[in-house]
Amino acid sequence: MRFKEFVGQGGRQGPMRRVMVLIGCAAALGMVPSAALATPGSGVTGMVLATGTSAETLKVKTKGPVDVVVRTITIAPGGSTGWHHHTGQLIAVVQQGTLTRTLQNCSVERTTAGQSFIEPSGAEHRHIGRNLGSTPVVLYVTYMLPAGSPLSVDSDAPACAAGK
Repeated sequence: MRFKEFVGQGGRQGPMRRVMVLIGCAAALGMVPSAALATPGSGVTGMVLATGTSAETLKVKTKGPVDVVVRTITIAPGGSTGWHHHTGQLIAVVQQGTLTRTLQNCSVERTTAGQSFIEPSGAEHRHIGRNLGSTPVVLYVTYMLPAGSPLSVDSDAPACAAGK
């Protein structure tokens, strides 16, 4: 191919040729790694402790300053948390075992390893967690509590659970 055939008649580029050249340049720029502009990290490590999938959409609401606490909880086979409630929301992931929770209305929820759940705040959401299995239940729990609040508050069993 001769030069005149490449660039067009009379040695001039036609409009289509210019568009093709511009597209080619844009494509080449798109291949330049954007990480080259980022500040590289150093001295940082992380470890995933647990992952869990929620069956529903998670909604987190807070009012005022919040203490965020991340905690590992282990419940031995046959163990129980006792009836309690929280003054803020919790997000929990079951890392091992099966947690059986009885809720305020005496409904029962079982959450197995790899699943997550929310515990809402307030005395009207009292509950008890039990390990009815033969291996320890291990939970990773993130508490979002009003500043200065305890992790949990002991509660009486609801009438339906007390046999009334």
